[in-house]
Amino acid sequence: MKDTIAAIASGLTASGIGIVRISGPEAFVVLERIFRFADSRKNLREVKPNTIHYGFIFDENEKLDEVLIMLMRAPHTYTAEDTVEIDCHGGIYVMQKILALVLRNGARLAEPGEFTKRAFLNGRIDLSEAEAVMDVIASGSDDALESSLMQLGGSVRRVVEDARERIIAEAAFIEAALDDPEHMDLTGYSEALYERVRTLRDELVSFAGTFDQGKILREGIATVILGKPNAGKSSLLNCLTGEERAIVTDIAGTTRDTLEENIRLGGMMLRVADTAGIRATDDVIEKIGVERALKMAGHADLILALFDSSLPLTDEDEEILRFIEDKKALILLNKTDLAPVTTAAVLKERVRKPVIEISAKMHEGIDALEKSVRELFFSGGLHINEQAVMTNARHREAVNEAVKSLSFVMESIENGLPEDFYTVDLMDAYASLGKIIGQEVGDDIIDAVFSRFCMGK
Repeated sequence: MKDTIAAIASGLTASGIGIVRISGPEAFVVLERIFRFADSRKNLREVKPNTIHYGFIFDENEKLDEVLIMLMRAPHTYTAEDTVEIDCHGGIYVMQKILALVLRNGARLAEPGEFTKRAFLNGRIDLSEAEAVMDVIASGSDDALESSLMQLGGSVRRVVEDARERIIAEAAFIEAALDDPEHMDLTGYSEALYERVRTLRDELVSFAGTFDQGKILREGIATVILGKPNAGKSSLLNCLTGEERAIVTDIAGTTRDTLEENIRLGGMMLRVADTAGIRATDDVIEKIGVERALKMAGHADLILALFDSSLPLTDEDEEILRFIEDKKALILLNKTDLAPVTTAAVLKERVRKPVIEISAKMHEGIDALEKSVRELFFSGGLHINEQAVMTNARHREAVNEAVKSLSFVMESIENGLPEDFYTVDLMDAYASLGKIIGQEVGDDIIDAVFSRFCMGK
């Protein structure tokens, strides 16, 4: 923490602007050694913080680049330390030259995530907010970004802090009453505590229950397009991606392997796999493709079962209908631009799943598909402004530990155990929740969290 660190904070690719970030007690000293103002009357030690200045980076007498510098004084910075950002031209070579110059003049190369790690260690953000930084960077949809920004704003922290305050209040009361029985009466307290603990436990169970939704927000909906050959699976994938990603022909069995794409459907992200057409075949390669398609569909979050409305149902169609009976699936009745033979009513008689009429070729029915996916996974909407959504498996594990400890408190009360038994499990729950915000974690967990970050963040 006493070192001054530096890294390239923008992507390592040619771009209009590149950013070299410096943070630590010697950040301004390092800059003073390599930067010259365009206005020679200016002095780095005299300029105001939180300002931007124009000038040049010099390696002794060699001018490296024309830059803007942002000067930020502790504690009002991302890391809560003195921070300098050099906005240079975005060539990879020039960024690396400037970074090397910074390192030669007193800074060391930052480790992955070290800027955010310092923000956490300096108390500017908690651990859940630090993890949300990475989620914001990795967001692949509007919904994922909104959820990540809510967590960055403290939505998870507020849930955890509220629960911990309620727990510590009960533990403190018990300890005080046991230390001073003459002035503090515990008569009837156990019954009242039982109800309060049960309420809190149920709230935490509900919070942990948002993880499945949060996981989908974070990773996207694993989606498999399933249908017989020539039902229009590849055309649907091309329609959703907006480009010709899959080969479309009139020859049955063109798609023999899976083709996967990340697709934004409205504000959601779908990880869509186009699979081999489902049919009986003697072709060894195609047969493997069919088996792989069914295996992927068995583990998918969502199956888009595609049927050709211009043809009667076949044995392959009936097999698909049986397969999706106990799966989360939407039925897509494709080729509605042609004369209908199979109708939505016919499909609804076979299986109780939503049926959406589309034309992948004409790009029709996609809005209805988006609406149905949202209703299926998010009950029509996310409502993340109304509650925190859990997206992190580490958080779920900690909450489940707390729920288990609170259940032990309730068991102790039911079994008529003395009050001092309650405090042990109450404090275990308190500690478990503290892991989420970084109050009860060791260096190993902190290092594991920040090792996932990119360099320069």
